[in-house]
Amino acid sequence: MRRRTAVIAAGSAAAVGLAAAGVVYTAGGDEPAASAEAAGATATVEQQDLARSEEVVGTLSYGEAHTLTGAKPGVVTWLPEPGTVITAGDAVYDVDNAPVVAMTGDLPLWRNLAPGVEGPDVAQLESNLVDLGYEGFTEDDAYTDATAEAVEEWQEDLGTEETGTVAVGDVLFSPNTVRVADQLAAVGDPANGPVLAYTSDERRVTVQLEIADQDLVAVDQAVAVVLPDGTEAAGTVSAVGQTVTGAEEGSDGPETVEVTVAVDDQAALGDLVSAPVTVELVSEVHEDVLTVPVEALLALREGGYGVEVVDDGTTHLVPVETGVFADGRVEVSGDLEAGMAVAVPS
Repeated sequence: MRRRTAVIAAGSAAAVGLAAAGVVYTAGGDEPAASAEAAGATATVEQQDLARSEEVVGTLSYGEAHTLTGAKPGVVTWLPEPGTVITAGDAVYDVDNAPVVAMTGDLPLWRNLAPGVEGPDVAQLESNLVDLGYEGFTEDDAYTDATAEAVEEWQEDLGTEETGTVAVGDVLFSPNTVRVADQLAAVGDPANGPVLAYTSDERRVTVQLEIADQDLVAVDQAVAVVLPDGTEAAGTVSAVGQTVTGAEEGSDGPETVEVTVAVDDQAALGDLVSAPVTVELVSEVHEDVLTVPVEALLALREGGYGVEVVDDGTTHLVPVETGVFADGRVEVSGDLEAGMAVAVPS
């Protein structure tokens, strides 16, 4: 869902509304200059950076939960509590009172590893052993007797049987650190079924962004995430979906794409696990431009807009071209200079 920044809508409507109400002005006409008293309140033409921004509603969470299915026969004898973060070398759960250990890697352990075996799964195991501080073997893709000795040392430290081999189910390879979302099994259940639900260990924000607003985001774009208590956390757009989701049947809602925002400072999120948040998107920045309050815009009879410049007790109309509307002001270009006073109709 989208919530447009009010100043953008109000800015455009302020000028258009004048024309709709029949309040129009003629640029360059023969009318004598009006007195400054008729101008009412005034504001100053400012030179500044102006950014078009919009606010969209998103959801903060740890992301989609995935199911971990056990691959080792036996009985579950221990499970971590929800919220536990599991890193390489940690026990994921216990089977028959022996830990199934997490290691970093893209490939699953699909076969038993023992001396004589070669392949990328061996390379993953040896890389993890080195990272965990075990030595005495060559880090490559060959499982040698030296590898087996390092595995025995690792198994001794775990308190498990020192076989020198790694069986399917002894290790769970994962490319990223994970967080336990839920226990899907209980102590005493068979270990070769669904055991845990897990997510990423970092919270992120997902936004269902209307197709019409796709130009507001790009991968690596910096954004601000506003939490329910009003505090802000810095974020970065990490993904923009390529699949369009239509409105639910019977609904006239817009088509959307999913945008994912990574939160740069996880500590800024406190203890929040899931919450609605607002994401501030800045899509267009115009630097060092002249601006006036949107209320200063006047609709011209011949089309376009102007502002009424107040000078030495009189006023005169100056046609302007408009640019970005933001923060209650509008970018203008024309026969204007910073510091000039313009009338703001009441």
